[in-house]
Amino acid sequence: MAYRADHPPTPEPRPVVISGSGIVTSMGCGMVENAAGFRAGRTAFREVDLFDVSKQRVGSAGQAELPDRPTLAGLGRKAWERMDRGTRFALVAAEEALEAAGVRGSMPVIIGTSAGAMPIGEDYYRVAKSGDRAGQFRRIECYQPQRQMSQLMKSVGVYGPLRIISNACASGANAIGHAFQMVREGKADRVLAGGYDGLAQLVFAGFDSLQALSPSGVPRPFDAARDGLAIGEGAGFVVVESLESAQARGAKVMAEVLGYGAATDIHHLTQPNPEGDAALITMTAATRMAGLEPGQIDYINSHGTGTPLNDVAEAAAIRRWAQGDSRSIRVSSTKSAIGHLLGGAGAVEAVICLMALDGQWLPASLNVREIDPSVSFDLVQEPREAKVEVTLTNSFGFGGANATLIMGKEGRS
Repeated sequence: MAYRADHPPTPEPRPVVISGSGIVTSMGCGMVENAAGFRAGRTAFREVDLFDVSKQRVGSAGQAELPDRPTLAGLGRKAWERMDRGTRFALVAAEEALEAAGVRGSMPVIIGTSAGAMPIGEDYYRVAKSGDRAGQFRRIECYQPQRQMSQLMKSVGVYGPLRIISNACASGANAIGHAFQMVREGKADRVLAGGYDGLAQLVFAGFDSLQALSPSGVPRPFDAARDGLAIGEGAGFVVVESLESAQARGAKVMAEVLGYGAATDIHHLTQPNPEGDAALITMTAATRMAGLEPGQIDYINSHGTGTPLNDVAEAAAIRRWAQGDSRSIRVSSTKSAIGHLLGGAGAVEAVICLMALDGQWLPASLNVREIDPSVSFDLVQEPREAKVEVTLTNSFGFGGANATLIMGKEGRS
């Protein structure tokens, strides 16, 4: 059984690995396309054409291309049409992860999202305003994220408990972290976990009204003159599995999950603690769980939104976590290439770390002209070949939600 309800924790934590991964971003669909794009140092932003942005300060984003309807035995035409944009991204990424892992059937599913099926809710109100009731019941039913995810599970051939985490921009990392804890404690042999979000007009307009979006449409994380983030969309999924289970199946292990930390700083609704207190807690907790020192981390995929307050807070947290000696720690923000995927960001960035571990290269913080004085680490400004055995990824969200994941290459020296 892949899942045991009410099973007591194992006496000793079990080794946990990732046996499959999948990704969709504005960079492309699938691991191969995304790895090629990040390795080449490409950016993937364009004018939004999903909804009217003419009244917004900013009109561009990391808008992704939806693939044609996947050919899946459990996916009918109507089911695909009733899925919102974000769920379609999630379906494609989840299918790639399951196919790579070579598993289906019984397993828990844990998913992180912030917007959920909001575009369907937007459609409901547009139609209601016109007085046309056609299809409104379907919109009400499909607006529920659990309804969308239940259809996703049916389509990819997975059944089991479903948990949806909506914890702002830490949601995707929380989902993978929770899956890691379940497997580590013996509550499941494997879990399908990930995060997703699609572009929604309400969310886009909200960030624009906060003046959090970069007027140029191109984010510059850790640049001295950074002026805001760019929103992206897509999904990242992984199969989190016990090492014993993966070995018994003869599955290829992509990486080990070594540590996870989560904390809330309750400093401000939208602003991080300027000293990065909660980020420091999560980074410290994750490295302690992994049995590592900061100097043993080869690469940090930062939260790095490109907003004035976030980057300074994260830089402070990294400096404090490294105990003042962060000069050799290599850091970058891949949001500079694809934008901020909100609830899906942590999961997508975890998958990017898997690419770095597999390919032995570092993605870059692009568009940087002058490094901010708060930066004390090695900011990777263009893709770099490098020995990468241990990665750390940070995810921070509104309301003070913070999460850190650490993954390592199997059989690392």
